[in-house]
Amino acid sequence: MKNVRFEFDDINDPAVSAALDAVPREQFVPFRVRSRSGENRPLPIGWGQTISQPYIVAYMSQVLQLQPHHRVLEIGTGSGYQAAVLAELVHAVYSVEIIAPLAEAARTRLAELGYANVRVRQGNGWEGWPEEAPFDRIIVTAAAPSIPRALLDQLAPGGRMVIPVGLPEAVQSLMLARRTGEGSVTTEQLLSVRFVPMTGEHNSGEAPGEG
Repeated sequence: MKNVRFEFDDINDPAVSAALDAVPREQFVPFRVRSRSGENRPLPIGWGQTISQPYIVAYMSQVLQLQPHHRVLEIGTGSGYQAAVLAELVHAVYSVEIIAPLAEAARTRLAELGYANVRVRQGNGWEGWPEEAPFDRIIVTAAAPSIPRALLDQLAPGGRMVIPVGLPEAVQSLMLARRTGEGSVTTEQLLSVRFVPMTGEHNSGEAPGEG
C-alpha cells in the first residue's frame, strides 16, 4: 500500500509536511482498518485507544516549533505514529505509554521502521520521564482535566508543551504552555479537540490558568 500524502492549508512548516509524508501511517494501524489509513480521521488501535488524525498530528507538531537539536517528551505513545513524525524532526523522542501491550508493540514497530532516536517505555504519563528531564518540548496525546504540574516541571526554560485539556467525553481545549527563561509559565488556548482521556494515578498538582 502506497503511503498517502496529506496536505493541509494551514500546515505551512515544510519540515512538518515532509515528516508527515515520510511516515507510512498504514504501518501504525491494525490490519482491519489499514485500508482507511489514508483518511484524515482518528482510527481505533485497540484497548480503547485511537491513532490521531493526521491533521492534528501535523498541527501539534507545528505548534511546538521543533528544531533538529530538540529532545521531546511524548505522553501517550499509542501506536507510535506521532512519535515517528517527531523522530523525523528532532534529535531524540522519549515516549511514555501506560498500556503495556501498546508500549511493546510501538517499541517493536518503531525499531523495525528504523526510528533509532525514539525510546518508548511503559509507565504512568502523569509522572513524565524525570530521569531524562528537562525537555525542550512536551506533547501530550490524551486529555487531562488540567495541565499536570509534574510535566511542566520537566519543561526546559524556553520550552513549549501542547496538551488537550478537558473532561472525557466532552469537547476539550488544545492548550499551548510556554516556560519563559525566567521560569514563569503562560498558556494559550488553540482550538477545540476530542482526545481519549489520560489514565493512571496522579495528584492534584496542576499548572497555572490561562495567562
